[in-house]
Amino acid sequence: MAPAKTTILNWDPVLLLSQIFSMQTLHYLTLCLIVPPLLTAFAEPTSLMYEGGAASVGMVMDWRQMAGRPTVIGMPIGERWWAWSGGHKIGYGLKEDQWDGRTDPMRGWIIAFCWIVACSADIYYLYKLVRRPRLILDFALTLVFNHLVLTTYYSAAIPTSLFFWLVLLGGAALTIVVAEQLCVKREMSEGLNIMPIRPEDLQLDEMEMGGLLPRID
Repeated sequence: MAPAKTTILNWDPVLLLSQIFSMQTLHYLTLCLIVPPLLTAFAEPTSLMYEGGAASVGMVMDWRQMAGRPTVIGMPIGERWWAWSGGHKIGYGLKEDQWDGRTDPMRGWIIAFCWIVACSADIYYLYKLVRRPRLILDFALTLVFNHLVLTTYYSAAIPTSLFFWLVLLGGAALTIVVAEQLCVKREMSEGLNIMPIRPEDLQLDEMEMGGLLPRID
C-alpha cells in the first residue's frame, strides 16, 4: 500500500516580509490620500499651518495629532511667531495675536475617521494579499504594532491617550472580524465547487465496478 501523502506548509520568510511591507505601505498610502484633503476642508487652518500643514507627515505618524494634543510650541521672533517641533522649525509667518497655541479638536476626529477608513481598506488588502483566514489576526496585529513603534519613535513619546488606543484597537477589530469572515467564505465556496461529471468518467467507473464482480465459469 502506498504511503499517505502529507501536505507540508513551507515557511517562506521572503514572502512573509513582503506581505508585511506591502500591508504597511498600502495602509499609509491610503491615509496619505484621504487625510490631507479632509484636513484642508474641515480643520482649522491657522493652527494646522503652524503644525506643518495638512500634508505634514506628523498628521499620520504623530499619535498626538489624533489625540488632540499640542505637538509644537510657538516662539516669538521679532514681530512674528515661529512654530517648532522636535527641534525643527515647521511653521511661521503669523503674529502673536493670530494664534494662541491651542489645538483644533476637529483635527483629531478627522484623523481618527481617516484611520478607520484605512482599516476598512485593509480588509480588501488582506483579502487579496494574505488570503488565509488563520493569518489575518497575525497580520492585522503586526500592522498595529509596527505603527505603535513608528509613532512612538516619531513623537518621542509613548502613546498615553485613551482615545488613540480606542481608535487603534477598534480599527484592528473591524479589520480582523470582516477580513476573516470574507476569507472563510471564499475558502468554503472554493471547497464546495463540484466538477461536472464527464461521460468517459462514468464509463471508467462502470469498468472498474465490473472488475469487482465475481466471475462465474
